[in-house]
Amino acid sequence: MEVNKVEENPACLDILSSQNLHLTEEMEVNKVEENPATLNILSSQIEENKVEENVASLNIPLSQNLHLTQENSRNHLTHDDDDDKQWRRLVEELEETIRYKFKNPNLLHEAFTHPSFQQNNKSYERLELLGDSILNMLITKKQFFDYPNLPPGMLTKLRSANVDNEKLARAASKYNLHNYLHHKMTLFEGQVKEFKDAILEYPLHSLGLVDPPKTLADIVESLIGAISIDSDCMNTTWQVVNFLLEPLITPEKLELNPITKMYELCQKNGLKTRFVDKWAECGEFEVYVDEQLVGRGKSSGKKITAKNRAAHNAYFKILQILGEKATIANRDGIET
Repeated sequence: MEVNKVEENPACLDILSSQNLHLTEEMEVNKVEENPATLNILSSQIEENKVEENVASLNIPLSQNLHLTQENSRNHLTHDDDDDKQWRRLVEELEETIRYKFKNPNLLHEAFTHPSFQQNNKSYERLELLGDSILNMLITKKQFFDYPNLPPGMLTKLRSANVDNEKLARAASKYNLHNYLHHKMTLFEGQVKEFKDAILEYPLHSLGLVDPPKTLADIVESLIGAISIDSDCMNTTWQVVNFLLEPLITPEKLELNPITKMYELCQKNGLKTRFVDKWAECGEFEVYVDEQLVGRGKSSGKKITAKNRAAHNAYFKILQILGEKATIANRDGIET
């Protein structure tokens, strides 16, 4: 009779089915509570199911995982999103310029961060120190094998000419590396422009007559340090160094600095020379030969630059004086 009622009212069947399902679930729970071992089995099965659901993510080939890791490394930069995009573009430009692709571009970011930029960012100072040592070693090694008959003193002078601040600053200027530098120096851009204009008069080297911004030299050294770490290969580092510093100064093109050149000229001709240091007062040096003023040099940047400029001017004045004396002596028939 009860069955007939259910058959006559199908809605009742749905209600009973729902109630039966609920009762069944409660019974299962009660069984689990009565038997804790069952709970452990069920938990184990649930964990297995989770692993099965996620196992597809574990089947990514190792090569793809490595690729993703490298991409994440290249994209992990300490900037905002807009800065990230801009810096990634600059990284690509820099890599194309120096003909080297970084595995870890964060090294490149560090190499182009001046101490003035932000306190919470690494500056290039440590990489600069490393790069300076590596550069000296690489240049010395090349010259050692290229010029086997050159004495140590000349090797030292030749190396100095190829790694001094002006030579490195010229490389930075040539490839516009300063455009990628993070800094807060108000005078820097003006100093770079002044340097670029000044070296036009001296195609290879000014021999101390031009005062280069030290920061330009610093970023070349820090870049060399970054490449040496990133590549872990001295041959690769040398390829970049050789490219950046071309043309290297050879023994045939090595000239004396103005002070040495002036002293040698005066000694050869028995002339007494004297420098007067006025740099602290007005940034100037004066040169006297046999108590006659023959040259002045001025520089607001470096004392040695002012002295070099004074010696340079004096050298040509001395040549002029010696030439005039020789002309008078020849005219009067006097031996010189």
